[in-house]
Amino acid sequence: MDNVRNSILKLELAGVVFIVLVGSALHFTFELSGSNPLVGVFSAVNESVWEHLKLSFWPALLYAVTEYRYLRRKTGSFFPAKTVGIYLMPLVIVSSFYLYRAFIEENLVLDILIFILAVTIGQLASYKLMIWKGASKIYTVISIIALILLASLFINFTFHPPQLPIFQDPITRGYGIE
Repeated sequence: MDNVRNSILKLELAGVVFIVLVGSALHFTFELSGSNPLVGVFSAVNESVWEHLKLSFWPALLYAVTEYRYLRRKTGSFFPAKTVGIYLMPLVIVSSFYLYRAFIEENLVLDILIFILAVTIGQLASYKLMIWKGASKIYTVISIIALILLASLFINFTFHPPQLPIFQDPITRGYGIE
């Protein structure tokens, strides 16, 4: 059992590195693509808080899909664990960003540290839930639906964002792909 836990922990920690590196690259891919809308689905299309949440979501989802191949027989709670971890990442980013912005000016170093912290918290929460115990099939189904829902929101709001502050680019004052 300890070997299984160790292998899961190693995969989750490797996921932190993968998600941070790929997410950091995705910050620039939309602009580098010449504003290709397909690339925009997976990349930040502007400097809004919402668009930056995609930088953790898509790499975490890709990593989870890849990781499933290795862990599907080692844990009975893979999808619920990954879903909780993936949902925690944007939650930590949004709450931490707005909390610090209530007191100080925007700070790129803090933004990057929050991103790394959010990914780490998400991956460690995922690990803890995976080693805890198996989940019933209904939780697996609910988790997959929740991931599909969040992916759908990221896709839809790239092109049709609500006119709310979290979706507004603080530089251009625009929303989504313009």
